[in-house]
Amino acid sequence: MVTMRRILHVKGDVMCTMLLLVLFCLLLYARQVVLSSGWDRPMWKLEIHGSTSSSRTLLGTSGAKVGQEPPGQFLSSPSESQLPPCKPQSKSKPPQLKSKPQARSKGKSKSRQKNVAPTKTAGKPLPTMPPFDFEGYLREKDNRDFKMLIDQPEKCHIGGAEEEAAPYMLIAVKSIAADFDKRQVVRRTWGKEGLFQNGVSIRTVFLLGVPRNRTALPLWDRLLTYESQTFRDILLWDFDDTFFNLTLKETHFLKWVNSSCPHVKFIFKGDADVYVNVENILEMLQGQKPDEDLFVGDIIINAKPIRRRSSKYYVPEFIYGVGLYPNYAGGGGFVMSGHTARRLSSACQQVELFPIDDVFLGMCLQLIGIKPLRHQGFRTFGIPRPSAAPHLQTFDPCFYRELMVVHSLNVPQIWLMWNLLHDPKLTCHNRTNPTSQPFKWKGRVGEAEGEETDYGEKQVFVTH
Repeated sequence: MVTMRRILHVKGDVMCTMLLLVLFCLLLYARQVVLSSGWDRPMWKLEIHGSTSSSRTLLGTSGAKVGQEPPGQFLSSPSESQLPPCKPQSKSKPPQLKSKPQARSKGKSKSRQKNVAPTKTAGKPLPTMPPFDFEGYLREKDNRDFKMLIDQPEKCHIGGAEEEAAPYMLIAVKSIAADFDKRQVVRRTWGKEGLFQNGVSIRTVFLLGVPRNRTALPLWDRLLTYESQTFRDILLWDFDDTFFNLTLKETHFLKWVNSSCPHVKFIFKGDADVYVNVENILEMLQGQKPDEDLFVGDIIINAKPIRRRSSKYYVPEFIYGVGLYPNYAGGGGFVMSGHTARRLSSACQQVELFPIDDVFLGMCLQLIGIKPLRHQGFRTFGIPRPSAAPHLQTFDPCFYRELMVVHSLNVPQIWLMWNLLHDPKLTCHNRTNPTSQPFKWKGRVGEAEGEETDYGEKQVFVTH
């Protein structure tokens, strides 16, 4: 009996131990299930979104192309992101009336998402910004006259009689407040003011609107005030500097030329991210009459409106129902005579505003019956890499020195190319000096002068 009691006592201890082990395993399993399901995670989340504006935008933010959008009463720009309130999955309302198409910020938001570990509970991705309010654009587009905040009334007064004192060529550069570095490199390179070959005078102005995200560049107004006092080349208007407000920048500049620089002979107008061979443009203009119509650039023909909503250039049919755009120049840079600029100033007051400034200017040219001329030296889509030499380096001064305008370059590239082209040690084999003779108006080999080809048939251009 004693032996049996001992055996039963031992078995009882073993059974208790086994039972405790089973309960412990169950507890571990339950804890793992809770952790994996996310029940112990806080329900309140604070999400920090970066800016979705593009490169022509403000310092410290990506993007505007830059910067770019309309006045508060006109259009609206891409929303500059702010910290959302501390609520679960809350969405901030779009700023003011409208906002810009989604193209550029879409790509950037994707790049940010790659660096974030996906969670199992994540649903459909939220849109990066609301679609542009084209109906609001139609309601507000007649508001087209805005106050000038910074003027340069003496820019075109060089001295002497009024017509004789006017500059030979005026360089007008589209810019935004935050792009001080881009304006500086233009001032020190191809946009430098002064006297050039044959004593021709050149003056430069930068065209700006009010930055939409004023908090991204504190004291932006002080920056532009000091900059204007120092360089005397800032033109600022009281409309929001947004992509769809570039048309306002076009109309206000032409109006300024008509009133403050009416006797200028020629005008180059372009972006701040292009490289321009001013010497080549001056050679091209030799023999051209400033009192006759002239409009030269990288002319785009047979272009169709883009109906893809994700595109930066999306235009719905109720805004523009025609199948093709009129011929227009790529906005990277073009040249026109002072006579044409004065006629365009009047025409652009009669044409209804259109969201894309390049196309709008083409509409104005069409109204006054001017056919824009295409020149091979204007490369507003960059330099194509030859298919026979796929490894050829296109960022080469020997390519650039025979061209006039090349898009798109950043600040170091513009500075580098300008110094390379002005280096006396530069040698280019089997090439003639571009300053040895004036430029000729010619097309490709085997292409008749003045013949145009559809840009839709062009190969993809290489960007730097």
